[in-house]
Amino acid sequence: MKKSVLLFCLLVLMSFGLSAQEYTVITSVESIVPSGLGRSRLISTLEKKDYQEFTSVQSEEDKSRNKSKRGEIRVKNFEETKLLNFFNIGGIRFQNIAANDAVISSKINAMVADGWELAFVTSAVESDGGKGDGQGIFITRYIFKR
Repeated sequence: MKKSVLLFCLLVLMSFGLSAQEYTVITSVESIVPSGLGRSRLISTLEKKDYQEFTSVQSEEDKSRNKSKRGEIRVKNFEETKLLNFFNIGGIRFQNIAANDAVISSKINAMVADGWELAFVTSAVESDGGKGDGQGIFITRYIFKR
């Protein structure tokens, strides 16, 4: 009986260790600027940050501002992988999109081989706002857990 209780307690303790999860985010930024003038990159951080260091609580009684310094938030150690722009001088470049897919797939496969699981993918676009804008990016965040 004692062995059964001890085994049960051990299994419960082990399950607590297994339930702790860690997340990381990889971001692709792909330029949709006409004529291929933008920059496209795959970004992943090599540092950890604690959001609480840069967070303040506002209330009716305490309206003090958040005094965090932007320089403290910045990350100096990160991976920057070059990607190709969606457009070149001749217009949309499907070969560039396929090349980016291959590079991003390679990064995802490396993350999975390192024990990460792709949990979520979310994307957004800020496109050309019309005549004279010439701005635009397609951003995708790949959220991994382990």
